[in-house]
Parts: sequence; C-alpha cells; structure tokens
Amino acid sequence: MKQIVLFFLAVMAFAACSSDKKAPFNYRGLSFTIPANQLVDSMLARGFAVDSAASDSGSTAVFVKDGEAYRVLVAFNKDKVQAIQENYLASTNDSTRQMWQELRDGLEKELGAWPDCPILKDDHKVAIFDAGDGLISVYLENTYTPTLSVRYEPKKTTD
Repeated sequence: MKQIVLFFLAVMAFAACSSDKKAPFNYRGLSFTIPANQLVDSMLARGFAVDSAASDSGSTAVFVKDGEAYRVLVAFNKDKVQAIQENYLASTNDSTRQMWQELRDGLEKELGAWPDCPILKDDHKVAIFDAGDGLISVYLENTYTPTLSVRYEPKKTTD
C-alpha cells in the first residue's frame, strides 16, 4: 500500500513540475514590464546604438546595429513600454516575400500556434500571432519600396 501511495505522489509531483507554464510576453528575452530606460540600457548592452536623428526622446527610441538587417523602434509612454517594432531592410520585393515567410514560419514554430492571416496577397501579407498576453504581427507591404516589419505589442490591461 505504501508503494502505491508513493508512486501516486511521484506521478503527481512529476505532473506538477512538468506543467507547461507560458513565459510572460517579451521581446527577444526583454520583458515588456521592465521600465523603458532599463530596456534601452539592455539594447545598448546588446550592441545596438540609438539613432538620435530618428528618435523622439519623449516617446520613441530607434536602435540600429551593424550587421543586423533590421532597425528596432521602441514606443513608450512615460516609463512604460507600449510597443516594439522591427523594420527590416531589403532591396527587392522578392527578398521581403521570402523574409516574411521565414519570419512567419519561425514564429509559428516558436509559439506553437497558427497565425491569423487577414491578408495574404503577393505583395501585402499580414500574420498576427496571439502570444498569450501580447500580439506579434508580421507585415509585408510591397509597393514602390519593399517594406517588412514585425510588431510586438502587449495586450491592453485595465490598470
């Protein structure tokens, strides 16, 4: 009888320890709950530099890094991060189509979820992933110049 009880307790402990807890919504490991100045410091520590010509010290900061194919725009209100957007640099519409598909497939695999795709045309595509307490949107808008962006935005809370 003692062995059955111990077996039952071991199974319960294993189930409790292996439960699938979702990590809080974040941008590449940086939580949206950290203060804006701490996020800026973290981006600087990762080798990004602030593009002061494109930034507005009151509400946005734009980061660039040599060797990266994107710029990062961080929007904040006071000291709270509102949204983060990566704007990818590409030379042709064909390259942005391929990058869009790779980003979409990567997020699908990482999040284990299918996106909502309200628009799926050749030169205009949108994939929106629900990441629990935030949304990740991948946009492709090829008109005269190739445009590809990924937006990370926490869901609105009532606080």
